[in-house]
Amino acid sequence: MAEKLTTYDPAAALVNGEEIAFFMADALETGDAAYIAKALGVVARAKGMTQIAGQTGLSREQLYRAFSENGNPTLKTTLAVMKALGIELTARASTHA
Repeated sequence: MAEKLTTYDPAAALVNGEEIAFFMADALETGDAAYIAKALGVVARAKGMTQIAGQTGLSREQLYRAFSENGNPTLKTTLAVMKALGIELTARASTHA
């Protein structure tokens, strides 16, 4: 008998700020810009793309496109979405010298 598999959507698991912060910290640790952008898009979907669009002044279509697998959001767009999501970037000295 064949097993029926369902598609997992990580946005469904991001129900509070702590989980979102952990998810984004993990993405940022990779240093992979495309992965970070995609993760930010997942968080935006979890919070509601319509709400984020209203807060940033960008259209939902722009946001979906920018944070898709093939998207390449500008720093301005990324920072606007992060602000709308209540996510902050911090800087610290690297331990990799």
